[in-house]
This record gives sequence, C-alpha cells and structure tokens, in this order.
Amino acid sequence: MNLHEYQAKEVFRSYGIPVPDGRVASTAEEAVAAAEALGGSVWVVKAQVHAGGRGKAGGVKLARDLESVRSAAQEMLGRRLVTHQTGPEGLPIEKVYVEVGSEIDREIYVSLTLNREKGRIAVIASAAGGMDIEEVAAKTPEKILTVNVHPAAGLQPYQCRNIAYGLGFKGAQVAEFEAIAKALYRLYLEKDASLVEINPLIVTKAGRLVALDAKINIDANALFRQKELAALRDPNQEDPMERRASEHDLNYVSLDGDIACMVNGAGLAMATMDLIKLHGGNPANFLDVGGGATSERVTAAFSLILSNPKVRAILVNIFGGIVRCDLIAEGVINAVQNVGVKVPVVVRLEGTNAEKAREMLAGSGLTITAATDLTDAARKVVALAAGENA
Repeated sequence: MNLHEYQAKEVFRSYGIPVPDGRVASTAEEAVAAAEALGGSVWVVKAQVHAGGRGKAGGVKLARDLESVRSAAQEMLGRRLVTHQTGPEGLPIEKVYVEVGSEIDREIYVSLTLNREKGRIAVIASAAGGMDIEEVAAKTPEKILTVNVHPAAGLQPYQCRNIAYGLGFKGAQVAEFEAIAKALYRLYLEKDASLVEINPLIVTKAGRLVALDAKINIDANALFRQKELAALRDPNQEDPMERRASEHDLNYVSLDGDIACMVNGAGLAMATMDLIKLHGGNPANFLDVGGGATSERVTAAFSLILSNPKVRAILVNIFGGIVRCDLIAEGVINAVQNVGVKVPVVVRLEGTNAEKAREMLAGSGLTITAATDLTDAARKVVALAAGENA
C-alpha cells in the first residue's frame, strides 16, 4: 500500500526527519488558505498521486504569489496526471500539497528497500539525486552507493558515515545524515515498509539537510498490524480491477495483453504466463484464485477478468491439491452460464477429482475447450485469441 506525499511527510515528522512546512488542500481556495497560513513569499504546489515523475508531467508548480497558487491548484485538481509510472490512463488528482519554498544547493537520493538476493535491508544513496535518478541508475550506476544492513546488528554509525562521506557531506552534515538514515531505518522496520524513499534529500543554502519529498510503501501483508496506516489508503489511486479483486480475496495484477489467466498458486500463474508468451500470446492479467478457491470465488474471478474489454480468450489452469477440481469446474460452468462469457475458454485441470471435473465440463453443453496439459492449453488459447481454430 502506498502513501501520499503529505501522509508520508507526517510519518517522517513523527520520526524527527526534517521536512518543509506544508498543508494539504482539496480545492483552489483551500490551497490559497494553506499558502497564507504557511506564510512566506514562495510556495510549491504538488499534485498528490501515487506515482513518481510528477515534476516532469506538470504535477509540481512553483508559485511566487497567491494567485499563482490558486491557478496551479485549479490546473491540477480534477484532472488525471500522466507520468512514466502511471501509464497512459494516468491517476486522478484529488488533493494538492502546498509547501513553503526551499533554497536548494544540492539534491541527494536516499532510499531503503529489501535486497532480496541477500535477504537484507539495503540503504541506497546517490549524490546525483533528483528527477533523473532512473537515468543515473541506468547509465552511471557507479554513482549509486549501497549498504546492506545485517538484521542482527542493525544500521551501524560507521555505515551511515561511509555513505555520508561518499555523498560529499562534511562536518555537521555527517551527523545530520546519520540521524536521518537511522530514523529511516527505524521507520522501515516499525511500519512494515517495503520502500522508504527521499528524492530529493536537499542540502539547503544554509547547509541543512531537508527531505523535500517523501515516499513510503507499506507491505500489504502487514496491514493487519498497521491499522493507522491502513486507514490512510486511497482506493482511487489503485487499479479499479485490482481493488475489486482484493474485495474477493483474489490476487490480481493487470497486464497489457488479451489472454486472461485464472490460476491457483503464484508459481503456476507465472509459469502459465511464460508459456503463453512462449507460444506467441500476451497475458492480460496475473490472477491467483488461491489454494482454497470456491465456486463463488471462481465466478467472481470470471466477472473480474471479463470486465477488461481487451480480453479475447480465457485460460483456466488449475492444479487440484488443496482445492478440488470439481469445485473449480462447477465455478467455471456457473460463470460461463451466469456471467455471460462471450470469448473462448480453455480449461486445464489436474489433481484432486480432475476426472470428475472433466466429465462435468464435457456434459455441461457449453463451448469450453479442454486441454490435456499446460503446453496444450497455452497453444490452444493463443490460437483462439488470434481467431484461429484450436
């Protein structure tokens, strides 16, 4: 689960991480009132969406008077912001964050995330921070510093100092960076984060370190113990289909293809998508109905994947271990009959009660293509999606 910038900065404040003063607004009038309350003569108006690249997409505006604050807010609110991270559909701007302007001398990139290869939290930093950090990572990776933190020892002072020196900090700035890094590490652990990022962490003209931006992603599997953060969830920033899937306890991710997949088990789902690609097709989604799939959940899954207008064929690939194949077959039959499936459906069932399930599908009188194995299923669904005979 992602937090908005204004929400993440409140969390930063609670951990003593320095951030500029700012207020959130839902209307242009509220934005002007926020600027007046903050004081000063320069403000920054920022679109609140769950995506990076806002500055290049027009989602961050500098305002030197109250009328400019108003016009910037009016321009943003109610529209969809398209960045390189959102895709062409963009994300809705329902709030803006009005922040006092900062005098920037340098921009630094800092983040904490999980290094899955080493099983440790990685502190990543670069003196080449700012909007072009992705380009830095791609073209000059030697400019990026990384420290992997041992879970038993935690983030050590010498590790913070090594990064600080590598970033060119001197004197009091080294201690400031160490305090920020340690606070980020505590935040990461205590809030069950999967990513904590500051881009940029600025050095002001006065030489102080300030988090000019804030990004926090929370591990969705830990939200049951992060109730305060879970309450900050903004469903309007999420993919509508993924949001619907979560309501039925379905693991769903939208993709760009035209072959819908319904599978039980994440590993089998990945293998299914790989085989579709291998045989020339493109999966429209990742959908794991889980080991405890029921007829009702299968029907809900069909309804979900059919709401994607790009879908030209459906592949159901179930291995019945915990789940019984006959229950899946019942769900498939109900879905085809009741949901109104008008695209070809290919079904491959193996495992518990698989033979009974095949008999149910064959005797249903419905146009469902059976597959003998996964390769056969992939070939058939790719052909049917292309309008060919399977």
